[in-house]
Amino acid sequence: MEEIFILIAEDDADDRFLLRSAFEENGYSDKLEFVENGVDMIEYLRRLAAGDGGAGLPRFILLDLNMPKKDGREVLKEIKQDPNLNKIPIIIFSTTNNEQEMRRCYELGANSYITKPNSFESLIKTVAALRSYWVQTTAISSS
Repeated sequence: MEEIFILIAEDDADDRFLLRSAFEENGYSDKLEFVENGVDMIEYLRRLAAGDGGAGLPRFILLDLNMPKKDGREVLKEIKQDPNLNKIPIIIFSTTNNEQEMRRCYELGANSYITKPNSFESLIKTVAALRSYWVQTTAISSS
């Protein structure tokens, strides 16, 4: 079975723990990599893209909007303008539940926008649904 690599930009340690736990609760053994700010996200992706021609890039990215150093909107825009990175699906995963913000993210190239659930049980279901959709979708588009 193929190992799925998911890159997650999340500056909150509790949210990182809950996300990892939600993947484990669903029985997924995916390779989850976390970065804590937008600058680290861009640097990490560029290193991956340069290393092996993009073969080691994540299947998709979960991107928090409100991060230090460089916020998620800036990161989203930068990734979508980079020809080596712009094919990676980006799912905004944020507490911000604002229609104008959602629209802005879609205009910048987000593939999906999910508001963070407010219970662990809901997070488990959300992780299962988004992973199932994006793993299936990216497997189809890369074949």
